[in-house]
This record gives sequence, C-alpha cells and structure tokens, in this order.
Amino acid sequence: MLDACAELLDEIGYEALSTTRIAERAGVAIGSVYQFFPDKRAITQELTRRNVEEFVRRVDRRFLEEDYRGWWEAVDAIIDIYVDMHRTVAGFKSLRFGDAVDLNLLDSDSDNNAVIAGRLRGLFLKEFGLADSPSLDLAVLVAVEAGDAVLKLAFRRDPQGAPEIIDAAKHLIRGFLSRQLRSWSPAAAPAKERVGEQVEEPVKEPVAGQ
Repeated sequence: MLDACAELLDEIGYEALSTTRIAERAGVAIGSVYQFFPDKRAITQELTRRNVEEFVRRVDRRFLEEDYRGWWEAVDAIIDIYVDMHRTVAGFKSLRFGDAVDLNLLDSDSDNNAVIAGRLRGLFLKEFGLADSPSLDLAVLVAVEAGDAVLKLAFRRDPQGAPEIIDAAKHLIRGFLSRQLRSWSPAAAPAKERVGEQVEEPVKEPVAGQ
C-alpha cells in the first residue's frame, strides 16, 4: 500500500490521491486499507517516515563505508544521497521532508525539517566528535532548511536536478557551516591533520565601498 501511494503521488499528486485509488493500485480491498490507515493523510505520514528512515539509513551506511576528513566532506555525501533518492525513490520527489503536505507529519511538536536536522545532528556528534550545544542544533537546522530550499529549486529547473544548482547548494551549506563549526574537526584525526584541515576557508564578506 505504501508503494502504491508513492507511485500515485508521483503520477497524480496529493490532492487527487484517495484511499480508493491506493487500494486499486495495490490490488487490495478498500477495507484492507482502512485496517491500517484511517485516511490518505495517515498513509502519506507513514510513507514520509519510511523515506526519512531510508534517507538516514543510507547516510549511516555511507558513513560506515567511507572515511571523511571532516564534516565538510560528509555534507557533500549527504546531499548526494538526497539527490539520488529524489531521482530514484518513488514518492520522494512528491513528498519530501520540508514541503510535505503536512509540516508536522513526523512529529506533532516539531516540523519535518527539524526532525531531520535532529537525526543528522546525532550522526555528526557520533562521527566527528562535535561538541553538543544549542549552537550546533541551530547550525544544523539552518543548513537543512537552506539545503532543502535550494535543492527544491534544482529540481524545479531540471527533473533530474540542475547540476550547477546542486553544486551551489553544497557550497552554500559548507560556507555557512564553516562559520559556525570552524573550531571543530574529526575527533579521530591526528592533531597535525586537524590543524591543517579543519574547514574550508569562510567566504569573505565584501567591504563597504569596494
């Protein structure tokens, strides 16, 4: 039923979606749908949760399989996973995280992007030994919101994602986080490496009159 919901979201959108159509696509009786889900919102809510879990699972697996010099390389990997899911996972482009039909699909007290930011913050704390603080919470949340907005533009310009805008999203997020996290680096890196490879140099702000 979730797969059927995902396919229909891509084909007809949320407004035209109905439990009847989901049942027909899934090849089940409408009563079977209501046995698990009271309405289409509940189905899209569960589909969004599945997308989030798959996204975090892929990020976690990439972190285990690859070695990163620091969070800035991990940011690129996270964006690459997001873009790939947008291209290949049914329903993902129609029901992402930031602009889902209900901004509180994942948690009644937090909007969807705040939930995603919390999950990514946990990965950064575990992988790179960043200091847990409110400033880290805010930095990751702003990065998620900004990245979601710019990547939305990339897929609005090109169904496969405009490469130049995807690259711009990476530079934007790295530039912002470099200002927020410049004193932090991978906990496991040798001291000499940490000194030389903490972060990208922040973008210099233009001086008035120049």
